[in-house]
This record gives sequence, structure tokens and C-alpha cells, in this order.
Amino acid sequence: MQKILVVRNDKIGDFMLAWPSFAMLKQSMPDCHITALVPGYTVELAKLCPWIDDVILDPTKKGSKEQKKALITELKSKQFDASINLFSTTYNALLVWKAGIPYRLAPATKLAQIFYNHRLRQKRSQSAKPEYQYNLDLIREFLADQKVDINEPSAPYLRFESEQLAEQKKKLVTQLDICPDKRWLFVHAGTGGSANNLSLEQYADLITAIEADFELVITAGPGEEAKARELLTKVKLRNRNGVIYDKNDGLIDFTRSIACANLFMAGSTGPLHIAAALDVPTVGFFPSKRSSTPLRWLPLNSEGRHIAFAPPKGGTKEEESDMSKVDVREVLLQLNPWAAQYLS
Repeated sequence: MQKILVVRNDKIGDFMLAWPSFAMLKQSMPDCHITALVPGYTVELAKLCPWIDDVILDPTKKGSKEQKKALITELKSKQFDASINLFSTTYNALLVWKAGIPYRLAPATKLAQIFYNHRLRQKRSQSAKPEYQYNLDLIREFLADQKVDINEPSAPYLRFESEQLAEQKKKLVTQLDICPDKRWLFVHAGTGGSANNLSLEQYADLITAIEADFELVITAGPGEEAKARELLTKVKLRNRNGVIYDKNDGLIDFTRSIACANLFMAGSTGPLHIAAALDVPTVGFFPSKRSSTPLRWLPLNSEGRHIAFAPPKGGTKEEESDMSKVDVREVLLQLNPWAAQYLS
């Protein structure tokens, strides 16, 4: 099995949680050629991944008939030996089946599984383990089928050279007019539409009660600029200064900036998972409902470099998704002593 297609063509956070899978596959089979099928918004990140040899752009199910036909033609031309669908939908299943890939592995879920000839029963809906571990289980299954010894990966999964980070830090000091000698707390209050997040009032209360002298950097993606400005206004009313970082030179530039943070705080979003892949210490806020728990969407930080908070368990699905039930005062009791090691 020399030419392997790995499919993870959903959101940025989901894609980042596949990085250990790419690492395990490449480290266990160093001579294999790994191609990732990803949508447009994760292409640059895929090209950054050291274990991916090639990237194919997926027009997704929203693409035109011509685009989908061209994708099938391209997949056929690559003559893949195997495909591993870390994320299975009918669209994804049909892609690898129509491409005639001989070995097709995916989770045994839904009707789509009939298009695969290798399946692994996972029951992801139970959320019994982190998403990245479900992904790794598929890689383990593949390697076992190939009778290959497994090389377990470890954090950090994404690194930049120290010279690159020094240059990026200089760039941010100039662009944002922040002190290079203080610790930097990045806060991303946007959601990307993927998960519930704290309210801006909660973030403002939290930020201004953190017991450290740090530079506050409020990050914002496209369409989140107004929310970032509103959060900064609320923070300033509570006598804490900060800056907004909403202009960058693309996703890779933004990723290098995240790597300069001493601590990154956000809901369950793509930027949180990018920070964790870099092993920047992370503070995450998650719903408690089973499909969205801190365990299911555990970021990729090494041991001890992530702390998570969620609403109380035991209520209705609506109550377990209600982030207003996260008590900022209770959060601070745990967060302040934990964050001190990174912000002091």
C-alpha cells in the first residue's frame, strides 16, 4: 500500500484533529505517499502538515456537476492503493467507490458503509473518547491490515522554526503596538458557526478577573470583527486594555501568530484546535451535551497544557448546550492558578 488517500473534508477544527492520524500513518509507513482530500478553506493548512505529501481540493457536495466529475477523474488518475475516510458521508463514500480505489476503509455507520470494503465499528455518537482517537483507531485498523508495526505520534503536531516565530513576533509587536516583554493572552470569541460559545459579557468578566499582567489580543476571523470590537469595549469598561487582531496575511500567517501566544482561549473552534496542535496552552469552553463535550472535542495539547469548562451535566440537551450556565466565578477558581504558570 504505497499510495493512500485520506479524506477529512469538513471544518478546520475537525481537520486539525486528524493531524495525529497523518503522523501515525507516515511514521509507521515512511515510504507511503499520503494525499489528503480537503475543502478550500483547509488547503493551506494541509500543505503545512509535514506528513501530507499531496493535497487534492474537494469542491464538496455543493460543487457543480463538472467539478465533481473532474474530481473523480483526478482520483482515478492517481491510482490510489487505499483510501481511509476519517469522516464518512454518502458523498465521501461515493467518491472513493467511483474512483475505483481497491482498499476503502471508513467507520461502519449509516447506509454509506455499503460502498466501503473495509469498515470499523466505532459508535462515535456515544462520544466515549476524543475525536482524534476515533480517527487514530481507523489508522490502527489500516496498519493492522497491512501487518505494519504502529508508531504512536506525540505532541506537538505543528511546529515553526524559532527564527520564523521571532520574525512573526516582531511583526505583531509593530502591527498591534503590544509589549514584547509581557505574556500574550489570545482570546477568540467567535464561533465559526460550529459550536456554542460564551457570551461577550462572560468573556469580559473572565478576562478582567485573570490575575496576571498580560497583553490581551482579541482575534477575529472574517465576519467576526464587530464581535471583537464589542468585546474590547466591554473589557475597557472594566479597566483592562487590549488590542484587536483581525487583519492578517492569510491562514498560515494567522497560524504563525497563534504560535506566538502564551495562552489561547476560545470555544470549540478551528483557532482553538490550531493552537492546540502547536501545543500553545489552551482554555476551551464546550457544551455538555454528549456530541459536543470537552472529552469528545479534546484539543491536541500535550498533558497538562489544556483546561476545559462546560455547563453542568444532567439537564436537557438545551440546558447542556446553554453556555450562559458556565459560572465565571467558578471558572476563575480553577483558571487563575492554572493560567499563572503561562501568564506570570
